[in-house]
Amino acid sequence: MRLVFWNCNMALHRKMAALQALSPDIAVISECADPETLVQRGLDPFAAGSVLWMGRNRQKGLGVFAFTGAQLTQHEPFWPTLRYILPLHVAAPVPFGLIAVWAQNASGGVTRKHQQGPLRRALTKYRGLLTAGPAIVGGDWNSNVIWDRPGWRINHIKKVRLLEELGLVSVYHALRGEAQGEEREPTHYWRDRREDGPTYHIDHVFLPRDWLPLVRDFQVGGFADWVGNGLSDHVPLILDLDLPRP
Repeated sequence: MRLVFWNCNMALHRKMAALQALSPDIAVISECADPETLVQRGLDPFAAGSVLWMGRNRQKGLGVFAFTGAQLTQHEPFWPTLRYILPLHVAAPVPFGLIAVWAQNASGGVTRKHQQGPLRRALTKYRGLLTAGPAIVGGDWNSNVIWDRPGWRINHIKKVRLLEELGLVSVYHALRGEAQGEEREPTHYWRDRREDGPTYHIDHVFLPRDWLPLVRDFQVGGFADWVGNGLSDHVPLILDLDLPRP
């Protein structure tokens, strides 16, 4: 199974060919329009299969697309005020839970030390989804330990430790052997969209620690293919899993 996590920076209808060229089974897409708007722009997202979307702005929300027969159902209870965190169940030969992430931190009004932020709160609200069976948490987190401040509840490392307590680990850091905050492969080319401009690693995927041996391949998209050609200011994370048949 191939999962792709990508902030498309809007206008997905013009970029779907690039996404589909990756042949994803499941794609978590930040900053995409809602399904109805995509249809109006000439793209039928339902032709791919199952689709879930959440957002307040029809032009710019969080979408999850299943392309190869897997069925997506929204987890209940669901807290839409946690923007944009979409919990769901993936019905596939090997079913699993998925928390899709496009975390709104400062842009979502998190400006005070005591505020947890949507993803940190979601890890408590959706703990049942994360503990009932295998689950994956991934997308655009908009966070890295390089911005952590003493005593702030929204700190990136707090979310990392909460997930590790639940048995989930960062795929990138586990496979690359790099520490949090010392990533050599950026996922976000901020402002100038240049290789030599400000770059950050703010997109993350966590999966169960005992699923690490099932990872066949993990890639961070290249600058030329995703940013240099104007598609987005983010590159995708591409996760290939050899999930055993039940």
